[in-house]
Amino acid sequence: MTDRLVTIADIEKARHALEGKIVATPMVHSSSLSEKFGQPVYLKLEHRQTTGSFKLRGATNALSHLSAAEKQRGVIAASTGNHGRALAYAARLEGIRAVICMSRLVPENKIAEISRLGADIRIIGKSQDDAQEEVDRLVREAGLIMLPPFDDAAIIAGQGTLGLEIIEDVEDLEAVLVPVSGGGLASGVAAAIKARRPATKIIGVSMDRGAAMRASLDAGKPVIVEESESLADSLGGGIGLENQFTFAMVRDLLDDVILLSEDEIAAGMAHAYMQEREVIEGAAAVGIGALLAGKVQARGPVVAVLSGRNVDMNQHRRIVCAGINAKAIPCPA
Repeated sequence: MTDRLVTIADIEKARHALEGKIVATPMVHSSSLSEKFGQPVYLKLEHRQTTGSFKLRGATNALSHLSAAEKQRGVIAASTGNHGRALAYAARLEGIRAVICMSRLVPENKIAEISRLGADIRIIGKSQDDAQEEVDRLVREAGLIMLPPFDDAAIIAGQGTLGLEIIEDVEDLEAVLVPVSGGGLASGVAAAIKARRPATKIIGVSMDRGAAMRASLDAGKPVIVEESESLADSLGGGIGLENQFTFAMVRDLLDDVILLSEDEIAAGMAHAYMQEREVIEGAAAVGIGALLAGKVQARGPVVAVLSGRNVDMNQHRRIVCAGINAKAIPCPA
């Protein structure tokens, strides 16, 4: 059993560091999902965060841990899009140079937004691992400070502040559905909630195309998986064979990790738009998708974290129009 590596004290400290720099995002009751599920269902609208995803929490907290000399050197990260956008935004506010390395699988809309925020962009290879190799090279050769997208104590603690907000907003919480990729969000949320409400179940949800964390849990150690295109592109990428934090925390703190098909992810996105009036990306829709697919069992209130909204709108429209319920739902103009 891990000592949790990142503690509730770390998360409380992060919350103080984030005051005035992030949004405490809304929690709303979903009548439509509650009726379908038979228990109260709430949605944590983290996609309304300033940069459109939860990643701003971790990136901002990580920058707060750097010395003045480290900030002068500049920061670098590999990203599937949302971490890069968050780091670019947070770095620009402090006048820090940011370099973001991404693979060719990252959607163009996310690359364009990171560029707009003033970061230097490097597009490398066909996987997150390829992008990470470029990060490692530039750390060695240019002296940049690496701020990884998930496997970092300050990043995890920042993401964990979302868990504090969840348990303050919903009493008698039975389960939390949280997207899981590298595990920064899932481990941070789990560390916060399990410390305060240990009986609450934390259920990770991912796609069934190259879910590295689930494959690593099944293997009992971090493993490499082949990456494939997915509607939940933000959940792509490996967890790192030398993973220091998130593998152990997810293994010890999460109660389950479930996987969704592309159709189930699309159904979650379509439901969010047509029933909840929320535009979210595929990675953010996995909690709703899991509920709609009947893959979650709970006897009390459930929270689904909607983690991001940074989706190409043309892709979003196609998904909604071609969703499982397309025949019964008029296509949005």
